[in-house]
Amino acid sequence: MNLIEMGDLTLPWCLRVVVTLHIAESMAAGISAVDDLAAAAQCNSAALRGVLEFLVDRGLFDEPERGRFLLNPAAQELLEPAVRLGLDMEGIGGRMAGASGTMLTYVRTGAPAYRQVFGLPFWEDLEAHPAIAASFDDLMGPMGHGPINGDFEIACGWDSIHSVVDVGGGAGAMLASLLLIRPHLRGTLVDFPRSVARAAEAFRSAKVENRVTAIGQSFFDPLPAGADLYLLRGVINNWDDPEATAILRRCAEAARPAGRVVILKSVGAENARRGISISTLITGGKDRSVSEFSILANISGLEVVASGLQPSGYFVVECRPLRSTEAER
Repeated sequence: MNLIEMGDLTLPWCLRVVVTLHIAESMAAGISAVDDLAAAAQCNSAALRGVLEFLVDRGLFDEPERGRFLLNPAAQELLEPAVRLGLDMEGIGGRMAGASGTMLTYVRTGAPAYRQVFGLPFWEDLEAHPAIAASFDDLMGPMGHGPINGDFEIACGWDSIHSVVDVGGGAGAMLASLLLIRPHLRGTLVDFPRSVARAAEAFRSAKVENRVTAIGQSFFDPLPAGADLYLLRGVINNWDDPEATAILRRCAEAARPAGRVVILKSVGAENARRGISISTLITGGKDRSVSEFSILANISGLEVVASGLQPSGYFVVECRPLRSTEAER
């Protein structure tokens, strides 16, 4: 293990620079001379040449002759939209890169320092910068993470479930998949107006637009009441305990008396390993074990009735609302 190489940040920053400047796209269009690449990218030719030579030495790009650079199989991957989303410094990739530099503050304090770098907490920052928000939605959706799988089981079975509210469901990919798999369901998407405004495409592609309603609102506000199931996929892990409890409380209120609340991608087994993730640095959220989550659920008026890892790869946690007397205790 070479600690100097492990600590060298030159490679990841050079990679981000060429992605942000669309260098691979220029090469794919037939541009190879460094002066021409720099002109297309509107950057300094000498500086770009240094970056490209550094990357060539590490196997990214070929240099068949001095000053002329070509795509190689490794560099072809830079043309993939999913790769671009996480590395482009002018989109959500720039926010992720900047937040990485706050890790020391996070470890010292246990709180994210995103605001110190970007001036606003993460979610408020997205609202203030629609283009960044759109790239974040893309990263979280099929473009970034691949097709969204809506196939998971619940302990009470799906036969009695006719209506689903996807709470914080982004641009609708998860709800579209769920409705496509289970034709008897009707769905409601709840998320920020900017996100649900982009959901129509996902619903049309899945041909479920006649079975879905999109509501642009915060999930800290009262949710549409009376649905059979409230789904939180990759939501609770983005929030610290007070906010996570508030979200769960809204779900419990809306689900009473007989609805269900299902959690995906936020809770894990008791002995699951936990590394540090960029989402933790950005939002201050946390991954929780079932026992840790159960405490928040009970405070919120919910009881965990089932949990476990499914063949789909999801760790699914299913809750029911506590009756008012149970909640008061």
